Amino acid sequence: MPSSEKPAMLPVSSDFAYLLPLETRWADNDQYGHLNNAVYYQLFDTAINRFLLSHQLVDPARGEEIFVVAETGCRFFSEIAYPEQVQIGLSLSHIGSSSLRYQLGLFNSAQNTACATGFFVHVRINRQTRKPVPLTAEMKAVLRPYSAATG
Repeated sequence: MPSSEKPAMLPVSSDFAYLLPLETRWADNDQYGHLNNAVYYQLFDTAINRFLLSHQLVDPARGEEIFVVAETGCRFFSEIAYPEQVQIGLSLSHIGSSSLRYQLGLFNSAQNTACATGFFVHVRINRQTRKPVPLTAEMKAVLRPYSAATG
């Protein structure tokens, strides 16, 4: 589908297994009067890391294994501007041997459909060797409720 086309049905917040409320900041707006496109990625990244931390799946300061971003994407449907209360929806569309694919939605308080959708692919790696490390069975058990994936 060309990037200028909208999907037939935009996601709603209830389509996501994890929701994180956030607030936009004064510095998020650009000279066009809406959130700069890079801010959407920052909001998505914040939600993903909050999710990982709240489920004790990573220790970014001291852990031997960390997650790094391998791929991202975002589609924009409607503008958001400061000040705004937003919610980031997160679900896992794939749980691989050492990778996770997150599906994300950004919602404002004025509408129930996503203002933007995105995806991130994380790979779990060893901090020192920078080589992929498999997700443990315990990690997969924590992740499964947020996913339709069975891997």
